[in-house]
Amino acid sequence: MTVVAEARRAAPARPSPNPAVQPKRRWSLLIGGLLSILLCAGIFAVVQLQGDARIQVLAIARAVAAGQPLTADDLKAVRIVPDPSVPLVKAVEVDQVIGRSPAVPLAPGTLLAESQLGPASWPATGQAVVAAVFKPGAVPAGLAPGSHALVVTVAKSDVTGTSAATSTPQPVAGTVVDITEGTDGTGTTIVSLLLARADATKLAGAGTDMSLVLVAS
Repeated sequence: MTVVAEARRAAPARPSPNPAVQPKRRWSLLIGGLLSILLCAGIFAVVQLQGDARIQVLAIARAVAAGQPLTADDLKAVRIVPDPSVPLVKAVEVDQVIGRSPAVPLAPGTLLAESQLGPASWPATGQAVVAAVFKPGAVPAGLAPGSHALVVTVAKSDVTGTSAATSTPQPVAGTVVDITEGTDGTGTTIVSLLLARADATKLAGAGTDMSLVLVAS
């Protein structure tokens, strides 16, 4: 018998792997991986929530007149980054707002503030709202509530005997409050305008010989 053969017989036999150990290791690695994924997802969610400073507040969904009780259809929730100096009404307070009236007209998209609610205090002292009727073609495209406009009345001639004197009224500056179509079937447009009280008195007696000029804010 050779030396190599005797050395092989003398060497201890290697232990055979235990088949029960391998599945346990695989399960522990799998569970560890899942826990790591869940931990990362939780950290990401916390960071996202802390990084998003927006809150849900109420905004006006459609035009609301001063003194008109608010309904659910008049309101919508929007997400914004709040300004501490402006106390806006939060979306969760919608039930407390429905039925209350704004003190001033509110245009679509306006963020609702508590200071805007209360007894109608509009128009302000020294101002008035007048509804003016305009013939077809006298209202420019793009006119909308909140637009600043000049009302230009058509010059009228006063004939006395054989002499004719032509008066040219000055344009009146106002803010558009509301626009509706006339119901007389002639294509007229009724525009409600916020004006100085003195100008409103003049405009109320001007008839339909007027045109609107849209001007920059």
